[in-house]
Amino acid sequence: MSEDQPPSKLSPQKSWIEKIVHLLTGEIQDQDDLLEILREAREKRLLDTDALIMIEGVLQVSQLRVRDIMIPRVQMVVVAKDAELETIFPLVIESGHSRYPVIDGDRSKVVGILLIKDLLAHVLKNKDLLVQDIMRPASVVPESKRLNVLLKELRTNGNHMAIVVDEYGQTAGSVSIEDVLEQIVGEIEDEHDDFEEKDYVTQRNEHEYMITALMPIDEFDEYFSTQLATDEYDTVGGFIVNQLEHMPKKGESLTVDNLKFEVIRADTRRIHLVKLKILD
Repeated sequence: MSEDQPPSKLSPQKSWIEKIVHLLTGEIQDQDDLLEILREAREKRLLDTDALIMIEGVLQVSQLRVRDIMIPRVQMVVVAKDAELETIFPLVIESGHSRYPVIDGDRSKVVGILLIKDLLAHVLKNKDLLVQDIMRPASVVPESKRLNVLLKELRTNGNHMAIVVDEYGQTAGSVSIEDVLEQIVGEIEDEHDDFEEKDYVTQRNEHEYMITALMPIDEFDEYFSTQLATDEYDTVGGFIVNQLEHMPKKGESLTVDNLKFEVIRADTRRIHLVKLKILD
């Protein structure tokens, strides 16, 4: 190009690529700056919506901890270590899970994991075996562990389920690799999922609950004895957006009377998961 020729304007694509270069050279200050670049890329059709949602999910996984997504102890489907293999088939057929925590007496004492493939391999050979004879060691993780670290560990050790313990070493719940992946790609439904009944509410303790944002607001009112429903929204997520008057990001909260709603997972289109704390 000669010195007399004016410089050509940068194409939109090159402009976006330059922003990525800025990202790599450390000029991006925080996650919001990164998301702004990615959303601009989506608007320029350099990145599709599904890919953006998954990227946002990956970023959120690095912020969430095991306690945010675990199945609480009271909701775990478990088998007793001294149960005969044949006796647990009704439970296996009804629940349709591929792995079960094995308990010794009560749910606070998980001593192993039963894999259904192990059950099927042994039950026909020796009907006298007990669950404890074929169970595998349980992988144990603290409830404070970050999800991105957990995902790496599960992939490395080949385990698909881990038992979550609290600060006192007591079983707090369970978490699977599928639970973590669902934070990235959305809910993974299989042939065993119940399409009629949805578990919208998971109780974590006396005052805290995890709420699926798609929970109908009238069902929320019935469950918590509240009166939040109006004609302006149909779901808990819709209620929160209506109150805040914008699409909230992860970590934003809303307090209504004695109810504190905190957004745990959301993308650019809707809220996915909410933590509810009932204040004294």
